[in-house]
Amino acid sequence: MIAFVRGTVAAVTLSSAVVEVGGIGLELMCTPGTLAQLRTGRQATLPTSMIVREDSLTLYGFADEEEKTIFELVQTASGVGPKLAQAIIAVLSPDGVRTAIASDDVKTLTKVPGIGQKGAQRIILELKDRIGAPTGTVASSAAAAGAAWREQVHQGLVGLGYNAKDADKAVDAVADQADGSPDVGALLRAALRSLSKA
Repeated sequence: MIAFVRGTVAAVTLSSAVVEVGGIGLELMCTPGTLAQLRTGRQATLPTSMIVREDSLTLYGFADEEEKTIFELVQTASGVGPKLAQAIIAVLSPDGVRTAIASDDVKTLTKVPGIGQKGAQRIILELKDRIGAPTGTVASSAAAAGAAWREQVHQGLVGLGYNAKDADKAVDAVADQADGSPDVGALLRAALRSLSKA
């Protein structure tokens, strides 16, 4: 299938990016963290995973190969589809996922919207022998997200066409909603709501 996409970023929305490849615009479903790194009009190379269903072909794009590997691996657990797999990599770094599964950390996995206690236990049980040890290459995404959410939300708003001054105001408006491990997607949506009221 399509292993990666390289081309000019034609558009960035809240949940996807359109990358122009050879005159064709391919829509890639991406996490807020990945979208925040993209700039309209700039070149981008994104590893991809294609999900084929009876009624749809969906292309998912990732920041790096590591994210793609985890996305594909967690779907081998029963009850985990592409949307939930994407939510997992949006909330946890690849190493965060490995650490949570290796250490039976149900609490960390239940931070992902859509994963309850039983679901987390099933994922741990089914993937423990296959997920591999944490590589230690990337700091826990929670710590990184805690420090970087402002920048990501700001870049996301600018990518959607808002000027830097308005983006700054919107980021300040939602700062009180950012807790220990902020959900960049939720903060971006809250920032957009604050801009639409202004």
